[in-house]
Amino acid sequence: MTTLKTKPCHSSATSKKSKKRIYKKRLFCSFGRTIVEQLKNLGKDRLAETYTSALNSFQNFLGGKKDVRLERMNTKLMQKYEVYLKSNGLVPNTTSFYMRNLRAIYNRGVEKQLTKDHMPFKHVYTGIEKTKKRAATVQIIRQIRDLDLSSNTQLEQARDIFLFSFYTRGMSFIDMAYLKKSNLRNGTLTYRRQKTGQKLNIKWEKPMQDIVDKYRNPDSPFLLPIIHNKYKNKRKQYLTAIHLINMRLKRIGKLVNSPIALTTYVARHGWASIAKSQNIPISVISEAMGHDSESTTRIYLASLDTTIVDQANSTVIHSI
Repeated sequence: MTTLKTKPCHSSATSKKSKKRIYKKRLFCSFGRTIVEQLKNLGKDRLAETYTSALNSFQNFLGGKKDVRLERMNTKLMQKYEVYLKSNGLVPNTTSFYMRNLRAIYNRGVEKQLTKDHMPFKHVYTGIEKTKKRAATVQIIRQIRDLDLSSNTQLEQARDIFLFSFYTRGMSFIDMAYLKKSNLRNGTLTYRRQKTGQKLNIKWEKPMQDIVDKYRNPDSPFLLPIIHNKYKNKRKQYLTAIHLINMRLKRIGKLVNSPIALTTYVARHGWASIAKSQNIPISVISEAMGHDSESTTRIYLASLDTTIVDQANSTVIHSI
């Protein structure tokens, strides 16, 4: 824990007067909270959430409701924070995530001339390590599909959402959450990706219909049971749902002895990997997944499980 003198940190600043007071004090966390409020007002909720996550972590390190002046942000402090993160079991990519977001906030302070650039992040890790993504095999997908979960409706619903993603060419969870009944017309599901705005068309198949029929709600405009109340904050409902479903998918993974932890994203990995193993052309996989180019798909597939390559290498080795 740092021994720096600290001052109470304001949770948010909504008025011009409070912003001026924070700018005058040049408190890092308080300044960061004002940036978060500005991002929310601009509709940049996702970036606001990542900044908030990093600020919350940093304040926990400082000791709760405490703050530090921008000019006291230095390499020694950030190195102590990095040690704190590692001691809590965080992996390099996660520590880097927090550091990069805090650095972005700090740089905004420098731009506003609230402090000189002391380069506090110079000696901490801010890179991104490539991690091998492992995809669920055909066998695992089948086991998940065939599980009898009728005695546990929560697990059953999580399984069905997972399968719906797989059936729809690895549709991302956020796109599934915002699907409306109006997206389905004349045997074709048409939607735009939340991430890129790209329009995709999917031929409607019986397994998709079976899932939709199971959770049909005549009072909801949505196709799936993810966002339940159209009048409440939809993003909050989506975030709550993805947390709960991923937690339940991990339990399902244990039931089928999956070698990887199941998440909604594993369905996307699985579809791409199985498509590749079926010799489906990269160009087709790319279009199916809504990638902007084949090169993106090649990079994506290269990060998936390398079991086939490993088996080929083993065969070559044992042939000599």
